[in-house]
Amino acid sequence: MNAAGLVAGAAALPTPLVFGYERCPLGVGSSGMPQDAGGVDYTLRIKASAVEIAPKRIVSLITYNGQFPGPLLRFKEGREVTVEILNDTDTPEQLHWHGQKVSTDVDGASEERTPFVPAHGKRRISFVPGPSGMRFYHTHNRAGANLAAGQYGGEVGVSYIEPRSEAGAYDREVFLVLKEFEPRFSQGGDMDQDFLSPATRDKELEETGERAMKASLAKGMAKGYEVEYEAFTINGRLLGHGEPVRVKQGERVLFHILNGSATEIRSLALPGHSFRVIALDGNAVPNPATVRVLWLGTAERISAIVEMNHPGVWVLGDLDDEDRKRGMGIVVEYAGRSGKGEWIAPVKAKWDYGQFAKADATAAPDQTFEMTFAKDNAAEEGFNRWTINGVAYPMTEESAPAAFHLTQGKRYRIRMKNASDDIHPIHLHRHTFELTNVAGKAMAGVMKDVMMLGGYQTAEVDFVADNPGLTLFHCHQQLHMDFGFMTLFDYV
Repeated sequence: MNAAGLVAGAAALPTPLVFGYERCPLGVGSSGMPQDAGGVDYTLRIKASAVEIAPKRIVSLITYNGQFPGPLLRFKEGREVTVEILNDTDTPEQLHWHGQKVSTDVDGASEERTPFVPAHGKRRISFVPGPSGMRFYHTHNRAGANLAAGQYGGEVGVSYIEPRSEAGAYDREVFLVLKEFEPRFSQGGDMDQDFLSPATRDKELEETGERAMKASLAKGMAKGYEVEYEAFTINGRLLGHGEPVRVKQGERVLFHILNGSATEIRSLALPGHSFRVIALDGNAVPNPATVRVLWLGTAERISAIVEMNHPGVWVLGDLDDEDRKRGMGIVVEYAGRSGKGEWIAPVKAKWDYGQFAKADATAAPDQTFEMTFAKDNAAEEGFNRWTINGVAYPMTEESAPAAFHLTQGKRYRIRMKNASDDIHPIHLHRHTFELTNVAGKAMAGVMKDVMMLGGYQTAEVDFVADNPGLTLFHCHQQLHMDFGFMTLFDYV
């Protein structure tokens, strides 16, 4: 990180390597929340930039402040901030404050009628950050068939909201953003989902989805377009071409990890080490658990403590050999050690949200919404059309009426049925939801804003209607949301 993300003349955060910083006392000045005479805490400039991901390998991106990832924004829970957003591009922009309980005027989604940041214009917004924990900010523009737009580019940055009091049993924090570049379209290919637990599939959903796909293929249609990538990065650098994470034996390092991908699910392992997961999507889990492998759907975040007790030079990387060879990893180097990072494949492990849950039963909802997600293969000029309860959100800039209606203060359950073979990272704007059932397994206490719903699986999430206004619900896979996988809630 560099000080470009801060307003001119303001005190910058410490800038150690790999987008990390030493833990320090918090407060104005030390928290990286400077004030200028105009009352602006941060300035973000949306602009075209050339980003070097390895020596002599440059990608052209739309970025925040000319860098990738965008500047780390540290906020203090409950303390109002003002952010000025400048747009140097020819395209009106939306900047979404993912995971925060903000108003529709600030949230950054045109579907909720947030004003655009005009092309070659600016917008100044003020809001009270919350809830505490790891959040992030990103463009919410649709991309459609344009692989230079939306989250295929470089408009992704981390925001971290300091709680009013924090004890954390760790020595250092390191922020990592996982992101692919140089996208291209492909057709076919099945998504690997054998890492999800429970693995239970709903037979009726599977029969329905497979029948629809067979009928489409029988008509001579090819499988719908997907996206694949040439370059894989952590903090904007290919494996072996960025500064390592330098550690000391005995240190407890708190890694805050964001999957900033437009479309991909990511995994991470560090040979000889384990991750003690303490928060998901920035929210403390009721049952911290130790795992060997992390899995993150698009837009998911994990905060996990690693005890540095296995000296050497290691690769913290993706389990997929090809993706790791193309860059999805970063070197972790112990003091006094040098050389090339070593990778040792971990024992295969399942990813189960339930391991972080508590045994308590959840409160009964006031109302349950039923949603079925389906795919119309290649129905939009070769792209898959996605529907919720048979309806695709308009693929134009026209607004759609809300399909689901909320009353402030009530508790709602969304019962989701996935009639496709894809994993969907499901996201609810401006609210936090509780996982109450995943693939038939009841659970409680795990609070998130994104969850992976497996192919032909079911899940239930509960949320309290505590933030009035239009509220967007969508799959966070760019190709899915752009081609229909969205709907709206409103308050009545």
